[in-house]
Amino acid sequence: MAKRLEIKNCPGMLSVGFSTYSPTAIRRVFDNKKVSHILGFSNDDSHRLILDENIGLISISGVQEKYSAIVDGKQIVLTTEGVQGRYLIKPAPDYKRLQHRQFMPANEHLTMQIARQGYNIQTAENALVFFEDGEAAYITKRFDINAKGAKIKQEDFASLFQITGETHGKQFKYTGSYTEMGLLFPKYVAAWQVEITKFFRLLVFNYLFGNGDAHLKNFSLQQTVNGDYVLSPAYDLLNSSLHVNDEDFALTGGLFDKKYYSEIYKQKGHPCQDDFATLGKLIRVSDVQIKKILNEFLLSQPLVYSLTEQSFLDEKLKRMYIRSYEERLKRLRRTSGI
Repeated sequence: MAKRLEIKNCPGMLSVGFSTYSPTAIRRVFDNKKVSHILGFSNDDSHRLILDENIGLISISGVQEKYSAIVDGKQIVLTTEGVQGRYLIKPAPDYKRLQHRQFMPANEHLTMQIARQGYNIQTAENALVFFEDGEAAYITKRFDINAKGAKIKQEDFASLFQITGETHGKQFKYTGSYTEMGLLFPKYVAAWQVEITKFFRLLVFNYLFGNGDAHLKNFSLQQTVNGDYVLSPAYDLLNSSLHVNDEDFALTGGLFDKKYYSEIYKQKGHPCQDDFATLGKLIRVSDVQIKKILNEFLLSQPLVYSLTEQSFLDEKLKRMYIRSYEERLKRLRRTSGI
């Protein structure tokens, strides 16, 4: 039961010494509303009916269920029919073939916090919540709804490419390459030079932190109040290698056509910093920004270690997470001259 759940770090910012959400988490995630980190129900068969009814209110992607929620007083509650949800709750998936699936919420939360706190990547606001039995779930504040509850126009890259299951089959969202995605920016984004740099930074982050599920629907363009389009806040970031044996990249075309591979990429089967520099040039990121971003990611980031230690992963998964980061960092630091 909930009373046995011991919280020592903020389930939002992962700050040390908090038994619930810190003031920063309350401000960022819950609009200054003090809410309980414990939900008033369990994610078990006895509550499955209400959860299943709630699922029908929003779309489901992949194997993870998502529940629509709002803040009611000091409690996070599921929405009822006709009520616009402000949050999405993602419990651990039931899919048995996923390794360590019960820690997927903690993995996503940690990875999103590292992106925001460690690398200044704009992300969807997020935290962890806990069912009555102590099981963790990931909660994220919707960024496609404004303060008045109106939907903000947003298009993911599958939509921009006009790719669907009907046109490209069930695996349609894995079609293409990241270079092809980057080349769409000048077509749809007025200030594309700024937004393409954000996109490039996110791609380097995804590789370094083992996000092998960064497909077309996990990137979006969002309309601003001025009618322009910008890259939406990052979402669905997690180290997928902790749960599945996947490839370096989700898209079938990878970073770019194989003719651009560095010698290291050809020999080792994994990209190095030269390949990301090539990617940056192909999608027209400035040379100054390419060098600046790569140099930042090539440094060992202390926050990766502290946030991982303060995360809600178990000790084994913490070691795996750090080992994955260090291996990817080692790969990224290689150049064709070494």
